Amino acid sequence: MALLHNILEHNARWVEEHNRPVSKVPHKKVVIFTCMDTRLVEFLEPALGIRRGDAQMIKNAGNTLVDAGGGVVRSLVVAIHVIGCEEILVIGHSDCGMGQVDADGLHQSMIERGVPEAALNALRPSFGEWIGGFHNPLGNVERVVGLLRDNPLIPPSIPVHGLMFDPAAGSLDVVVDGYA
Repeated sequence: MALLHNILEHNARWVEEHNRPVSKVPHKKVVIFTCMDTRLVEFLEPALGIRRGDAQMIKNAGNTLVDAGGGVVRSLVVAIHVIGCEEILVIGHSDCGMGQVDADGLHQSMIERGVPEAALNALRPSFGEWIGGFHNPLGNVERVVGLLRDNPLIPPSIPVHGLMFDPAAGSLDVVVDGYA
């Protein structure tokens, strides 16, 4: 059976057993911006004491911020101004795959898989900047916190914290204390 069919079959059983409404307004009034790394699924939230309905969650590759007015910032603006979140947690993690991305190799791989080179060359900023790779996950968290703190769409009253998560141990370290 194909993956999609397995997922749908499981979902039908799950709904029968677990269907409980949850408010779209997070109980803890926090929005978390983190990486999409699979090691964080069902591990990061419990390590933070976060359960379903406690927080808004935004994920992308490497918790990078490429465009100061792009999708991540748009989501943060909605979380703050529409949903009522009062704090932002930017959470990076050790051994992040985006710290090892080879932009040139990725560019070539995409072309080999049929992505038109013209589409890659049209990306703004440049492809390398658009992909958002970095070599220092801790430095990336500091950079993203700074960009959010300086973004005029994020109110100055909103604390923006930076944290590093260790997906092997589950430990969390403060990189930037947004209250300071």
